Amino acid sequence: MSDHDHDHDDEHDEATHGSEPLTGVDASDLHVAVDTLAASLHSYVDTAVGVRAEFGAQEADEDPRILSLEAAIGALNAELYDLLHARLGLHADLTGMSWGDEDEGDADAAPVEPDVETFHVGFVVSRGASAGERTLDSILDVVEAGGAEIAQSVVDNGFDVHEWGVSRGAPVLFEEDIDEEDDQ
Repeated sequence: MSDHDHDHDDEHDEATHGSEPLTGVDASDLHVAVDTLAASLHSYVDTAVGVRAEFGAQEADEDPRILSLEAAIGALNAELYDLLHARLGLHADLTGMSWGDEDEGDADAAPVEPDVETFHVGFVVSRGASAGERTLDSILDVVEAGGAEIAQSVVDNGFDVHEWGVSRGAPVLFEEDIDEEDDQ
């Protein structure tokens, strides 16, 4: 098995995951997966434009059509990852985002290791019948408690957690992210 750990319980084929070059790969199913993902992204853009024409930004972020498409796109990304892993032995990082300004930093910020990464967990939640009078905002308390447990687990495993937070409808912005937004 490679040095990359993941949650899949699959067998690793030596040819696919080995150190020798892999030749003769038929990439047609990989291209089909990419085409399906691209079609879903186009559908997302069309839907997002329509939803924003009806609602404000915050409401649009929470629109069930948008959330459904985001979940579908996430599933398609996972399928593409699984295909690339199974067929080529790659651990493709295709869903990360980078604006290319990683070298810029805040002079007042605490020094951090050069290999700092940001990790995210997301949930798509709706009210169930047993939610009673609780609102969707009350979920933030549950997610925050879970975040504290995860952060402690990360520390217990020998890593430093520089920042963490929870939010609803948008990613948590850390100090560096806020500074970048102010510069725009």
